Amino acid sequence: MKRENFKSRLGFLLVSAGCAIGIGNVWRFPYVVGQNGGGLFVLFYLLFLVTMGIPVLTMELAVGRASRKSSVGGYMALENPGSKWHIHGWFGVLGNYVLMMFYTTVSGWMLDYFVKFIKGDFTSGMSTEAVGGVFGNMLANPSEMAFWMVVTVIAGFVICSFGLQNGLERITKIMMCALMVLILVLAIHSLTLPGAGEGVSFYLLPDVDKVRSAGLKNVISAAMNQAFFTLSLGIGAMEIFGSYMSDAHTLPGEAARICIMDTFVAIMSGLIIFPACFSFGVQPDQGPSLIFQTLPNIFVNMAGGRIWGTLFFLFMTFASFSTVIAVFENLIACGCDNFGWSRKKASAINCVIVLIASIPCVLGFNLWENLHIIGGRGVLDSEDYIVSNLLLPIGSLVYLLFCVSKWGWGFDKYLAEANKGGGIKFSPKLKPYFQYVLPVLIAIIIIQSLF
Repeated sequence: MKRENFKSRLGFLLVSAGCAIGIGNVWRFPYVVGQNGGGLFVLFYLLFLVTMGIPVLTMELAVGRASRKSSVGGYMALENPGSKWHIHGWFGVLGNYVLMMFYTTVSGWMLDYFVKFIKGDFTSGMSTEAVGGVFGNMLANPSEMAFWMVVTVIAGFVICSFGLQNGLERITKIMMCALMVLILVLAIHSLTLPGAGEGVSFYLLPDVDKVRSAGLKNVISAAMNQAFFTLSLGIGAMEIFGSYMSDAHTLPGEAARICIMDTFVAIMSGLIIFPACFSFGVQPDQGPSLIFQTLPNIFVNMAGGRIWGTLFFLFMTFASFSTVIAVFENLIACGCDNFGWSRKKASAINCVIVLIASIPCVLGFNLWENLHIIGGRGVLDSEDYIVSNLLLPIGSLVYLLFCVSKWGWGFDKYLAEANKGGGIKFSPKLKPYFQYVLPVLIAIIIIQSLF
């Protein structure tokens, strides 16, 4: 079966950025920036994004582009005879499944809230308890959560079943362009609210006192983690898009563009959230409570709040669903490459697997709420821990070692692939940094994640 390629460079960039841009950009990045010195944290974040995120991203893309295969086949095509690097490819496939076991449920929450705002379930002047009760009632209702999870999964696989160009690329282009417009509209509106300046100051102005209270070491550590995890590297989620891209442009240049889009959405999310929070005297919280309790509480007290709430959750739906369909494409490609399935067959089989695998997360908030798996964590948090603390950082280290060590693909071959085409190129002088410094930095992240 002939392998498809992206129809356009824009398609590759938007799909890859769509995979990187997710709910973490919106509910984690702004809060972490605000708590860790504002502008100073952003500077550290950008530094680590350039020195760590972009290099490792190019490695996943290089394995994909050089092999023209998904994660398992990519390793097998490039590894030395008799070596076993391809075993990690199967862990990457597992990581994509585990990620979707909880991400489809959370994406379903976004869609559910989007519909709730359209229907008018959130009315002007609702009490804080009533707004919070909507989220609590949703979590307590397994059939409601299962319905939106199923809608998300089936819609995702139906889109992907139409092919790379006619399915994933076409729909993601529309969603990502709409997402960029929505985020600009929402940010401009937030900046016009009374008292918005205080929120912007808290968010982005450098604050030495905050850095001192948090501890410079902790601020640097938080920036390093955010820069690393924002791109979802280590499970082959990005590798697959390298296998579809052309040789016309260098990988450092394309990786930089993906990072710019990812960072733009993350920073703009804070310009939506913090001015609104400070304008209404609400403390910005981290995580689900920010998205599903704090912000809806602001919208119901805001002029035109139903419209702004609808637009915000449409933005959140696009942000989460773009990641869902990008990861589904990875699972489908693995089925086609490793088992010779047609795209339709791979879509159907993976749809059934993901639907079944997503059920524990749905039940983890109600019927199985007393089930604690890893360190007292519930189902969703345990699944998230496996992906975020184990599979992503360890997987990134494996990709790195494969690309820079003589026992793997080798630095010279990786560099030649990364620099193929026009655009920004890596210098061969970076070899000692890639071989010795970068592995240590990622090892530090692994240790921090575990302990």
